[in-house]
Amino acid sequence: MSSHISRWDDILSEEIYSKQDGLMNRVKTGVEGLDNIIDGGLPEKSITLVSGPPGSGKSILSFQFLYQGTQSGEKGLFLTLDKKVNGLLTQAKKLGFDFQPALEEKLVKFRFLNINKKLIYEAMVNEILSGEYDRIVLDSITPLSEMPIYVNSVENKSKIDISIVNSEDFPGNTNLPVRRLHIQYIMNALETSEAASVVTSELPMGSSLLSRDGISEFLADGVIILGFDPTMDRRKLSVMKMRNTKHTLKPQDIEISKGGIRFI
Repeated sequence: MSSHISRWDDILSEEIYSKQDGLMNRVKTGVEGLDNIIDGGLPEKSITLVSGPPGSGKSILSFQFLYQGTQSGEKGLFLTLDKKVNGLLTQAKKLGFDFQPALEEKLVKFRFLNINKKLIYEAMVNEILSGEYDRIVLDSITPLSEMPIYVNSVENKSKIDISIVNSEDFPGNTNLPVRRLHIQYIMNALETSEAASVVTSELPMGSSLLSRDGISEFLADGVIILGFDPTMDRRKLSVMKMRNTKHTLKPQDIEISKGGIRFI
């Protein structure tokens, strides 16, 4: 882990987007109405957090984002910590996103990562940095933010040995709820990859935060909130933050149907 961190610490002021004719390059999301209100798409090589309660459409927006890339010949990666790959592919196909041709052409990769495995970080970072991906989805970051960090006992009191491990491996150690370390670790990996990334987060109904962990929104370049308006029986999408992009904060009416999310 330390070698990855020192590598990223060396990349302090590197530009993570390019400009062409004075304008920032944009990455289309596949959601037509959304692209229209963010100057044509997400900033190139940015990390966008998509938060919302269960059933709000986080995974669906992720499908649209990745599928849009395959239609342009871009290489995509979908990392899932919550659902098995076959179930995701079936769900996507029912919505009109058939990833099978792209899978056969090795244009897209879906990978399930087991949160209970000790080497999950190494597996995730190696996948992110080895594939030269144009687009990456992490669905979702919530399980990672809730993993424990343990301080191992050492004889030299001036030195603290911090490890990211599973509780069953070291049941006697002290649990340090240092969520920011987990989140910053994976965000650094995504930034280093230089892909356009979408990271989803659970968001409890009525929460005043923009993610379940309350940290991801500060580290991401953009934040999109998906939600509901029960009084109007409507789904809503709000762009709360988007780097170098003029946008409205007004919630937009959306619906989910065949073809995914669309503005109404």
